[in-house]
Amino acid sequence: MKKEHKSALHISSGTDNPGSFDPKLLQKFRRKKHSIEEFVKGILEGDSVLLSQAITLIESNRESDQIEAEKIVAACLEHKNNSIRIGITGSPGVGKSTFIESFGKMLISKGLKVAVLAIDPSSQLSHGSILGDKTRMLELSTNPAAFVRPSPAGDALGGVARKTRETVFLCEAAGYDVIIIETVGVGQSETAVHSMVDFFLLLLLPNAGDELQGIKRGVVEMADLIAVNKSDGPALAQAKLAKAQYQNALHLFPPKNGGWIPSAELCSGLSGMGIESIWEKVEAYRKHTQENNYWQSHRAEQAKYWMHESILQHLKDMFYHHAKIKALLPEIEQALFANKISSFKAAKLLLDKFIE
Repeated sequence: MKKEHKSALHISSGTDNPGSFDPKLLQKFRRKKHSIEEFVKGILEGDSVLLSQAITLIESNRESDQIEAEKIVAACLEHKNNSIRIGITGSPGVGKSTFIESFGKMLISKGLKVAVLAIDPSSQLSHGSILGDKTRMLELSTNPAAFVRPSPAGDALGGVARKTRETVFLCEAAGYDVIIIETVGVGQSETAVHSMVDFFLLLLLPNAGDELQGIKRGVVEMADLIAVNKSDGPALAQAKLAKAQYQNALHLFPPKNGGWIPSAELCSGLSGMGIESIWEKVEAYRKHTQENNYWQSHRAEQAKYWMHESILQHLKDMFYHHAKIKALLPEIEQALFANKISSFKAAKLLLDKFIE
C-alpha cells in the first residue's frame, strides 16, 4: 500500500487543549473559607497562616473582604498585648533589612516574639513588589518566633500600605512583643509610619556632611534615635566622625514632647555590633515615657489621627464611586483641559453635585 505524503505546509488538526490544572488538584489547594470565629481563634493561638490570610483580607479592595476584615480586627482589639511598635527608616542602601534581621534575631534570643511589617516598594508600571523582604531576611522569616510580612506600597501615601495600622493590631493579638514597621525610605512614608509607632529609628550611613545636608529636617526631627549603620571595618573611623556630627545636629532641634532626648549610636547590621545598645535605648525610652504618661497620651493621639484619616479615605471613596460623580467627571475634566473652567470651580461643581 502506497504511503500518503503530506505537504510540509500541511497543518494537523491536533488534539484538544487540556486544562492547565487538574480540577481535583486545584480544589485541594484552594484556600479554605474560614469563619470570623476561626480567624480570631487562630490569631490568638499564634497561627501564622491564619494571621497572613486575615492580613490579606485587610489589604483587599473587595467590599466583602473589607467587611470581614473589620469584624476580625474589632474582635482582636481587646486582646492586644503590651507590645512596642518601632518604625525604622533610612534611605535605600542604608541596610535596613540586614539591620532588622540582626535586630530581630537578637530580640528572639531574649525570648521575645517579633513581627516585621515591611512596606515593599511597588513598580509604577506593573504595580508589583520590587524587593520582597522575605528574600532579604531569610533567617528571620523562617524563625518560628518571627513573622515577616512584606506589603506592596501601591499608591498609598508615601509608600505606606493603607491598612498597616490594622495589621499591627492583629500582630499584637497574635502575641508578638515587638512590631517593626520598615518604611520604603522615599517620600512621605516616614510621616505616616511615625503616626503609628512608639519609637522611631533613623538609620544613616557613615558619610557625614553631604549625607547630613541631604536629610529632610522633618525626618531627623521625628527620630527618637539615629543609628549610623555599617560602622565596622574600614568605615569605623568615618562612622565615629559621622556620629559626632549627627549628635551635634540633634541639639539644633527643639525638645521632644515626651521629654526624651534623642542621641546617635554606632551599629552594624552585618556584624551585630551595637545592636544590643540600640535595644537598651528603646527600653529606656519606653520606661521614660510610660513613667511620665506620654506613652499612653501619644497612642491616644495616634488613634484620633487615624480616625480622621479613615474618615477622609471613606469620604474620598464614596465621592468617586457616586453615580452622579462618575457620570459628570469626564465632562468636567474635558472643560478643565480646554481651560473653560478653573480647578477650584470644577471641584465646587462636583462637590455640589455630590451633596445634592
